[in-house]
Amino acid sequence: MSLLWKSFKKLPAQTNIIKVPARFLNLLEYQSKNLLRSNGVAIQDFCMIDENGASELDKFNVNEYVIKAQILAGGRGKGHFDNGFKGGVHITKNRDDVLGIANKMLGHKLITKQTPKEGIPVKKIMIAQSVNIKRETYVCILMDRQRNGPVIIASPAGGMDIEGVAEKTPHLLKNVPIDIFQGVTDKMADELADFLEFKGELKTKAANEIKKLWKLFLAVDATQLEINPLVETDDQQVISVDAKLNFDDNAQYRQKAVFDMDDTTESDPREVEASKYNLNYIGMTGNIGCLVNGAGLAMATMDIIKLHGGDPANFLDVGGSVKEDQVRAAFKIITSDEKVKAVLVNVFGGIVNCATIANGIVGALQTMKLKVPLIVRLEGTNAVEARKIIDRSGLPIITAEDLDDAAKKAVKSI
Repeated sequence: MSLLWKSFKKLPAQTNIIKVPARFLNLLEYQSKNLLRSNGVAIQDFCMIDENGASELDKFNVNEYVIKAQILAGGRGKGHFDNGFKGGVHITKNRDDVLGIANKMLGHKLITKQTPKEGIPVKKIMIAQSVNIKRETYVCILMDRQRNGPVIIASPAGGMDIEGVAEKTPHLLKNVPIDIFQGVTDKMADELADFLEFKGELKTKAANEIKKLWKLFLAVDATQLEINPLVETDDQQVISVDAKLNFDDNAQYRQKAVFDMDDTTESDPREVEASKYNLNYIGMTGNIGCLVNGAGLAMATMDIIKLHGGDPANFLDVGGSVKEDQVRAAFKIITSDEKVKAVLVNVFGGIVNCATIANGIVGALQTMKLKVPLIVRLEGTNAVEARKIIDRSGLPIITAEDLDDAAKKAVKSI
């Protein structure tokens, strides 16, 4: 269900290509549906079962049950489990079958086209009410940097990969910019519902759902709200059957309830730990750990390591207002990677005080036993004092004159 926006280059010439910034918080489907339901958006009723034995199934009685494994990946219906069980989505009318199917999913790894080869463990199952779908459409609201604001993308061809629609039938896509002050007007919602081919009373219902989705988009500081599909049922209802939301990380301070839902069980534990200290960390496959201030300098550091025949083990940007405890945490995170055979610190002090970095390094090494070479290059604000701090520590730290020298020494040390 993820949106690969590169496919939109197939759209007509007058249609702008959408570019979406990378975001970190992703919700599981049931969490997204809880947000939709709490904001008045029409959805299927559902309950949850988890691997700890918690179950809401006793109070949930419907004519037909949809059993869906909850992981942060698409293609679940066509996936398979490491125990040989086929499909992360099942439908049954027999209530007695529900727990049996769920138990074949819970605690096992689901493998799809969007998961790692080994799959992702399933810890929660959503049991939803099946609806008789007469027709499927697609609606997505997202931020478009080219237009400096939100847009709505809609298509009457929902329930399938939107990339395929963009490539094969671009005339079935409508791209509408939203004035942030006016929002989604009644006229805009009616025109979109008409484009989605809703008729009569259903058109009014669809327009109302689109306006509710816009209100939710604003309320939670979303960067993307994708409904695929938004369906017409045989009993004349308009329902959001599947949802994906992404959020603006800069709004975390005012969206605490949303960000508290973050499920980190599928995340790299080093990245989770780094986020606690406001460090930007991404694990890689190399053996030279990097601690750098500034994303640009971090990228340059990794490039120069590669230039001299080395292989960076991580991207780690400590930022401009780093404190000593963050430096100590960064060291622990880097050295927790068993592949790391050397650590390179490259700091160019502008906002950052090099003495703070030096004190953090010394403090970290005094509380842990570093078993790999440490190469440090400090330049800029208070660099002279920082070098004195390192020299006085008596610790086995290799100093470097510049970045090139530091990269050569890091590679040579291993």
